[in-house]
Amino acid sequence: MSIEVGSVVEGVVTGITNFGAFVELPEGKVGLVHISEVADVYVKDVHDFLKERDQVKVKVLSVDERGKIGLSIKQLQEKKEETAQPGQTPSFRPQYGARDFRKPGRYNNNLSASFEDKLSKFLKDSDERLTDLRRKTDSKRGGRGSRRSD
Repeated sequence: MSIEVGSVVEGVVTGITNFGAFVELPEGKVGLVHISEVADVYVKDVHDFLKERDQVKVKVLSVDERGKIGLSIKQLQEKKEETAQPGQTPSFRPQYGARDFRKPGRYNNNLSASFEDKLSKFLKDSDERLTDLRRKTDSKRGGRGSRRSD
């Protein structure tokens, strides 16, 4: 059985690194399951999900000209959205709508304002932010306005 992109094969985990796990495939070939392809959730440490000599089913994602084989365990797992009951929201989705993190009334009320008005407001806000930033950084590096003991 040759290893082709898209095929599902079984293998044995032979090594674990901080960036993924090496899996020995049939015919003695070795492929890498990158840390981002181990599970549907955030993976901080591969050891939390796999250990050496584990039997795993993997999907072949890529085979490059140098013979490197990219594998995925995540793509074989069932999606949480597909297993959710109709009319029920999956547990990983937030229960609220999209949030607007802009300050209230800051940019929303000027839809009818002209381009020049918007530009002058932007320049004013930008100048205020730069002045505030300079004030903070100058005091930290000992620039003007800082107190030194002589």
